[in-house]
Amino acid sequence: MAVIDLDALGLACPFPLIKAQKKMQELKVGDVLRVVTDCVSATENIPLWAKNVGYPCEIKKTGSGTWEITVTKTG
Repeated sequence: MAVIDLDALGLACPFPLIKAQKKMQELKVGDVLRVVTDCVSATENIPLWAKNVGYPCEIKKTGSGTWEITVTKTG
């Protein structure tokens, strides 16, 4: 299992979601994508996308206006 960081700070939606989707295609089953973002919409859009494709997802507020979203690639 690898943890891959994706810096999406300063990007407005839909770009954090698009970058996360593209990066997930490169990962192996069991890998975790950790997205750091300051886009409020990404905290809704990325988890919704992850749920729709069956990937576990967690959101953690890491500061004033920043979040860490982790998505685990499953089978």
